[in-house]
Amino acid sequence: MVANNKKAYHDYFIDEKYEAGIELFGTEVKSVRMGKCSVKEAFVKIENGQVYVYGMHISPYEKGNIFNKDPLRVRKLLLHKAEIMKLNGKVTQKGYTLVPLQVYFKGSLVKVEIGLARGKKLYDKRADLAKKDQRRELEKDFKVKNLY
Repeated sequence: MVANNKKAYHDYFIDEKYEAGIELFGTEVKSVRMGKCSVKEAFVKIENGQVYVYGMHISPYEKGNIFNKDPLRVRKLLLHKAEIMKLNGKVTQKGYTLVPLQVYFKGSLVKVEIGLARGKKLYDKRADLAKKDQRRELEKDFKVKNLY
């Protein structure tokens, strides 16, 4: 895994996940291999039957000189037509959006996991934080009991 979007899990309910290829140039792939990729502020849009990711930051490759591209340029995601149509139908419904969840390598290919997401309300976020704290306390107590 190269980049992970923890903020997406905090801000959204992820209903479905899809694996998509991404259209990159040579120096961008080298930069991703070095781990210089961020999807924290990124979002996905469907335009004219194509899927694009906006705001995904891939740092310029140090030795790339004139071949480097803009770090925040719009990048095309590669999905099957049927998947794009299905996602387009769901996104037009109220409250759904597409967010990139993680970037990783599958063999030599760079893949992006995108999620069909619904926005969380503030009370949902608070409930999740309370559950997380409670789970952490239980693990701590369990660890302390097993030491004695």
